[in-house]
Amino acid sequence: MEETSHTDIEQSSEIDSKKNATRLIILGILVALIAIAAAVLGYHYFYTKPLLEENEELKELAELEKQEMESQYRDFDVQYEMLQSQLSNDSLIAQIENERRHTQQLLEELERTKATDAAEIKRLKAEIASLREVLKSYIVQVDSLNRLNQSLSEENTQIKAQVAEQSTQISTLSTERNQLKDKVNIAAQLDATGFWVTPKNKKSKDTQKVKDVKKLAFGFTIVKNVTAQNGQRIIYARILKPDNSVMGQKGTFAYENTQLEYTEKKYIDYTGEEEKVTMYSDVTEFLEAGTYKLFVFCDKQMIGQTSFTLK
Repeated sequence: MEETSHTDIEQSSEIDSKKNATRLIILGILVALIAIAAAVLGYHYFYTKPLLEENEELKELAELEKQEMESQYRDFDVQYEMLQSQLSNDSLIAQIENERRHTQQLLEELERTKATDAAEIKRLKAEIASLREVLKSYIVQVDSLNRLNQSLSEENTQIKAQVAEQSTQISTLSTERNQLKDKVNIAAQLDATGFWVTPKNKKSKDTQKVKDVKKLAFGFTIVKNVTAQNGQRIIYARILKPDNSVMGQKGTFAYENTQLEYTEKKYIDYTGEEEKVTMYSDVTEFLEAGTYKLFVFCDKQMIGQTSFTLK
């Protein structure tokens, strides 16, 4: 009996030892797993986290680059608008408007594109370089046109000044010429002097009685004038009766934009030398006593006058 109990005790001790060993093994495995998990977590923390942070930074950089590209596109649009405002050339304005619309279209495409779409961002970035070159070419054209217009404007101003100066000179010369012409015309006008009037009766005898007057003989002297043009002249004599009516109306002649009635006319050949002129007028109407006036005209100018009295 004692041997059996001792044996049982030994078996029980051996079983406990095995259980303890198993627990130790399990505990070791758990410790190992914990260590592995800690190592994995440590690796993730020290290696994966920086990658994630770097990826976020790349996203931010991509977004900033996109915003900068949008700003460049908008700047192109503003510059095109400024160029259009400086032009009056319809053809060039239309060309710039087409490029401006193209720029606006590309900007809209960029605004719809995600910053992370590397291929599309690269394409639109390449378009910026192309747009910049096109814009430069238009800036050169507009600048050239502006400088040309400025030059033409300055030249036009100079020409206007020259024309104004020449116009002033021409006006001055014209005034002087007209003044000289007036002086020459005045100097060239004939001048009659030494008037005389002799009433005649029906027997051509001198008479002072108004009732006997049948003819008037009158004359004057045209003075010498070397500036007057030589040639044929028409002398018009206009006799006014006391009531200011024209005696013996024979027709009319031009004088100061009007027509005057004349009593007698005579053709002479003027040579520039002094010339005596005698004229006659038959009386076919009733004459009253009073003062009569004699006016003599030539070349649309009055060249002399006198008066006489019939009693």
